[in-house]
Amino acid sequence: MATSAPTIDVPPQPWTGRFDGDSPEHRRWWQAVSPYVPRAIPASSAATAGRPRAAVLLGFGSDEGVRRNKGRAGAAAGPAAIRAALGPLAFHLHREVHDAGDVTVAGQSLEAGQARAGLAITSLLDAGVLPVVLGGGHETAFASYLGMAGSQAVREGLRVGVLNLDAHFDLRDEPAPSSGTPFLQMARAETAAGRELKYAVVGISEPGNTRALFRTAAELGVDYLLDEDCSAENTHTFVAAFLAHVDALYLTIDLDVLPASVAPGVSAPAAYGVPLQVISAVCRQVAASGKLLHVDVAELNPGFDIDGRTAKVAARLVNTLLL
Repeated sequence: MATSAPTIDVPPQPWTGRFDGDSPEHRRWWQAVSPYVPRAIPASSAATAGRPRAAVLLGFGSDEGVRRNKGRAGAAAGPAAIRAALGPLAFHLHREVHDAGDVTVAGQSLEAGQARAGLAITSLLDAGVLPVVLGGGHETAFASYLGMAGSQAVREGLRVGVLNLDAHFDLRDEPAPSSGTPFLQMARAETAAGRELKYAVVGISEPGNTRALFRTAAELGVDYLLDEDCSAENTHTFVAAFLAHVDALYLTIDLDVLPASVAPGVSAPAAYGVPLQVISAVCRQVAASGKLLHVDVAELNPGFDIDGRTAKVAARLVNTLLL
């Protein structure tokens, strides 16, 4: 199977971290991650051989969607902050991890940036790897959708469910796309393609979403779990039911699903939020399902972070998903 190089604006940069030695037992992320080089995946791929797929990190440097959604800007610096937090972590993974660099949004050209990121994600999916997109505002999600929709697997009929860990539905009906519109954009694009969006959300804040948004969610058949109902048991049951009805999963994590004390460095900090233990358990559950096709982490705003707290949480969740 031939592969093409992702459309990249900023090539992978050197990783740094604490040095304890060169042996595998001393390895940290910064020593394990290598630049992504597109290559054909042989018929006896890692998945076929029972080994986990290689993961490829792709940054999406954008906060134009947050600006349009009247949030506090700064998420464009998110990818670099997550990489910096990942670098010193001990590397316990049994898969290859590569860095493909960043796609960035120039000025207000959000739609063009999303299209370029979508092409990059499609090339990664068609190469048989697991894309891990580091945002960026939650407009990152529509770039992820474009990438999946263009992939060979989806074109051939793979049923992909979208699981959003988020305090908000992001189903706004606005004149211009933003960080608040991606899932309504997805629903409309799926309808145009003769499909139906399978969308579920864990962590919805009732005070954070208007009646109009709840009505839109009902009209689209969106399954959701309110933040106050996100006990470990309830959340596990909810996610298991959703996984049972899809062939593959796109997991998107908006870091504002977490309490502000845990994730202060986001575009819209949560007054309540879902405990980190529950969100981490969802990541483990999704990873163990064998259905994870694509993942992104969005809304890290380093300028408002405290002691790198939110970046460290984002890095921990990425690490958990790839274990």
